Amino acid sequence: MLTAEANERLTRVGPGTPMGELMRRYWIPIRPFSQLLEEEVMPVRVLGEDLVLYKTPDGELGLIGDRCPHRMALLALGIPGEGGLRCSYHGWKFSPTGQCVDMPLEGPESTFAERVKITGYPVQELGGLVWAYMGPAPAPLLPPWDLLVMPNAIRQIGITELDCNWLQCQENTGDPLHNVYVHGYWFKYVLEKKGRLEETPQETSGGQPERTFYGRTRMADGIESVYANKTRYGLEKGVKYSKALGAEKDTVSRHSTVIFPFYTQTGGPSRVRQELQMRVPIDDTHTYHISYGCFLSPKEIEVTPQPVVPWYEIPLYDEKGKPILDFILAQDYHMWLSQGEIYDRTQEHLGRTDVPIILMRQQFEEQLRIVEDGGEPMNVFRNKEALPDVLHGGEWDETQELHSGPGGRAHISFRFAYHKGYNRDDADRYGPAMPQIIELMQNIEDLAGAPSAD
Repeated sequence: MLTAEANERLTRVGPGTPMGELMRRYWIPIRPFSQLLEEEVMPVRVLGEDLVLYKTPDGELGLIGDRCPHRMALLALGIPGEGGLRCSYHGWKFSPTGQCVDMPLEGPESTFAERVKITGYPVQELGGLVWAYMGPAPAPLLPPWDLLVMPNAIRQIGITELDCNWLQCQENTGDPLHNVYVHGYWFKYVLEKKGRLEETPQETSGGQPERTFYGRTRMADGIESVYANKTRYGLEKGVKYSKALGAEKDTVSRHSTVIFPFYTQTGGPSRVRQELQMRVPIDDTHTYHISYGCFLSPKEIEVTPQPVVPWYEIPLYDEKGKPILDFILAQDYHMWLSQGEIYDRTQEHLGRTDVPIILMRQQFEEQLRIVEDGGEPMNVFRNKEALPDVLHGGEWDETQELHSGPGGRAHISFRFAYHKGYNRDDADRYGPAMPQIIELMQNIEDLAGAPSAD
C-alpha cells in the first residue's frame, strides 16, 4: 500500500503538481485528427486545463486558452480563419501561440492587441492523432512510436472518456494475471447469463482460435512467479510457469509492453493486430482513453493507404444504461471505474501478482524526482539525428514470437481471426475500418494456405 501523500503525488495532474509537471514534459495525444476534420473548433480539457483546439481553413492547428480575455466568452464558439481563431463576441483573433493578432472594433491605429496574450501550446499531427506539448520550452521531439508510423497498415482510433483517475487505468497493464478472472471466468459468466456461451465451441480445428476466455482461465495453471524488469523505454513483465506446479512445461510468458509514461502496447512481431492504449489524464478524476489499433499487413499483401485514420467511440453502456461487458476492453473499463474516482491505495493489500505494479510506481517516483531536481525524465528526445524513423518501445525481433502462452507454445489468438467472427470479443468491433481489417485477415489466411512459389 501507499501513504496518502505518495498516492497524491502519483495521481494529481493539475498545474504545479509533481505528476502534472512530469506529464508536461511529454507530447500528449489529445484528439483524433479525423475528429477535427468534423469539428473545426472543439473544447479540450487535459491535465486539468480547459483549452480550445482548432484548425484553420489553410490547415494550421492551434491549442489555446478556452476564454477570450476581453469579456471571457468561450472560444469554443469561435470562428476559425486564416491566422487564428476569432472570438464570436467582438471579433478578437488569437494565433496558435495565444497572441491576439486582431481587434477589429478597436480601430486601425490601436496597438492594444500586441499587449494581449492567452495560453497557447504547440500541436502536431502524427499517426492520425493531434499531439500537444504543454511543458517548458523548447519542446522536445515528437517520438515516432512504431504503431504510429509503420507502413502498409490499417489503423483506427477508439475513444472513451472514463470517470476515474488515469493511474488506475495504467496500473492495469502492470497486472498480467487479471486476465484469469476479468477476461476469463467473469467473461464466461457474463456470456452464460446472456445465453451466449455456446456461440463458439471450446475446441476448434484447423488452427482456428477458441473463444478467448478459455485460454485466459488456463493462465492460472502452474504459476511459479510474476516478474518485472525496467527497460530502456519503460517496463517488461510476465509470468514464469512451472511444469511441477501444473503447467504443460517450464516456460516464460511475456505480457504487454509498458512505455513510459502512459502507454501500453499489445501485439508484437508476427502479429497482425497491434494496439497502443494511451491513458491521458483529463484531470484528477477523468481519463481520455485511446485505443489505437494498428493492423500490420505482410509485405506480400499491399493495403490501400487510408486518406485519414478514422475514429470511433467505444461505448460503456447499452441503450438501457446497463454496463456493456461482452468485450475485453469494456471489462477493463468497468474494473477501473469500480475502484472509484481516485483509487485509495492506502487501503490496498498487494500480493505476489502485483510485482510489476510496485515497480511501475517506483519508476514513476524516480522520474518525478528527476524533474523536481531540474533534469529530464525518460523518453524525452531532443537529438533528431539519434532518433530512428521507427521507434520500438519494446523488443521487436521478426524472428521471434515473444508472446507465448502458459503451455510454452505460441497462443493461437482470437485476434488473428476477426474474419471468422472473433472481432466480437474486442472493442475493435465498433470501428469503421473493420470491413478492411476483416478482408486483410482473410487475405493473410489465404496467403498462408497458398502453394509455395518455390
